[in-house]
Amino acid sequence: MNKRKIVNVVAEVLKYAILIAGAIFTLLPFLWMILSSLKTSAEITAIPPSLFPKVPQFSNFAEAWKSAPFPRYIFNTLVVTIISTAGVLVTTVLAAYAFARLNFPGKKLMLSLMLATLMIPGEMLIITNFITITKLKWINTYQAMIVPYLASVFYIYLLTQFFSQVPDALYLAAKVDKCNDFKYLIKIMIPINKSPITTVCILNAIGCWNSFMWPLLVTNSKEMRVLSYGLMQFQTENGSSYELIMAASCILVLPIVVVYLILRKYVIEGVTQSGIKG
Repeated sequence: MNKRKIVNVVAEVLKYAILIAGAIFTLLPFLWMILSSLKTSAEITAIPPSLFPKVPQFSNFAEAWKSAPFPRYIFNTLVVTIISTAGVLVTTVLAAYAFARLNFPGKKLMLSLMLATLMIPGEMLIITNFITITKLKWINTYQAMIVPYLASVFYIYLLTQFFSQVPDALYLAAKVDKCNDFKYLIKIMIPINKSPITTVCILNAIGCWNSFMWPLLVTNSKEMRVLSYGLMQFQTENGSSYELIMAASCILVLPIVVVYLILRKYVIEGVTQSGIKG
């Protein structure tokens, strides 16, 4: 018994040691970004590098904010993120419900074909989407940044798995009470699966907020640029202002961190449900 207790204690210590090491490894780049944003140009390029600034340079944030039209970038990013995420939620929830609950000819084949598209390299999608956007004359518009990403096969498949776990008895009981499919979706399926739906919302919002390549390709004026483009304003032929890049990165990351802290409960619940389902 004593040996078993010792083994259990050692196992717990190792488990928490690994978790703590993983947390430190994950948070270290974020901590480095914050501390670097408070350094001078000489400190951030010094060799060997120092972890903490001698005198915190909070003026870096004000200088970074003035160096680019960040209010306009933030507005554009919010428009793209909110509309894209709302569109993804609508298409994902409706499609997932159809695949999980409704019976129609070719359902399995259609789902298989959709999953097969996940094997297509992203670069090929960018090229074809860009050609389509050009033909539609949508260059330098909001719809160019939003419409191509109003649906996600991965999120549809993810929610389909969660929706499939809801017992059929609930659906049959709703039908007995003369509840149509749309009402059943709104009243039962969405509340039961609010955690994975919230997780999809957060993941898609983060992807839209940090998107760089596609908005850069389909816009050609500063009035339509997004936040990630603002980081390029500090790279010139004479070099890069790394302290300002770090300060601007903090500005870019802050809203996402706040949203995650507010909704982290649902993310954890969604991960937990995915681990115990079945």
